[in-house]
Amino acid sequence: MFFHQRSTQAEYFDAPERPVAERLAAFRELDRVNQFFRFEHPFVSRLPSWLGEAHCASLEILDVGAGTGLLGRVLSDWASRRGWDWRFTNLDLNPLPLPREDRARIVAGSALELPFADGHFDLVVASQMTHHLTDEDVVRHWREAWRVTRDAIFICDLHRNAGFYALLGPALRLMGIGSQLRRDAMISVRRGFHRREWLELAARAEISDPKVCIYYGTRIVLQARKSGR
Repeated sequence: MFFHQRSTQAEYFDAPERPVAERLAAFRELDRVNQFFRFEHPFVSRLPSWLGEAHCASLEILDVGAGTGLLGRVLSDWASRRGWDWRFTNLDLNPLPLPREDRARIVAGSALELPFADGHFDLVVASQMTHHLTDEDVVRHWREAWRVTRDAIFICDLHRNAGFYALLGPALRLMGIGSQLRRDAMISVRRGFHRREWLELAARAEISDPKVCIYYGTRIVLQARKSGR
């Protein structure tokens, strides 16, 4: 029963009053975890075959809840090595300063009310930010993502299951991750999702023909295209 329903426990990471320096330090530690667990892998392994390599040659991409912009940098570099041009706009409620070499556009804004016109981007992505929202807000987040894309959305988050939960704690300890982030990471898994839940939420967000899959037992992926491909 522990994983039957999503946890509503708040994460310290979400506290809005945290000073910028403390938030930056926490995000750097989180980036280290994300890199260790290859958080970009669902994107690089699925997007080319799904969108088509010709379509991947040039993409305007919105990253919702971008944090430090690490996902955009990793994916832009990966695409560049293939001769593709992926241009990112990083949106976050409280944007952080990006490294000097980051060419992404930074926008302050809410995932629930995106400050962009309909069909503004080729692709809208989000990585491990959706679990921070209530179910009602997930519907708003996805409805907005669907509105501002002219083609596709690709949302990746955490799969809520006991096996992942049991393995994550020891792995983070071995990495030397601090106790506060370890605590938040465990809460994040309990705030994650099951496949049935995402299909129901996608239907409520009026997303056409959503496809939801579990990725190596640890992540859950939602992908949908307006073209129906």
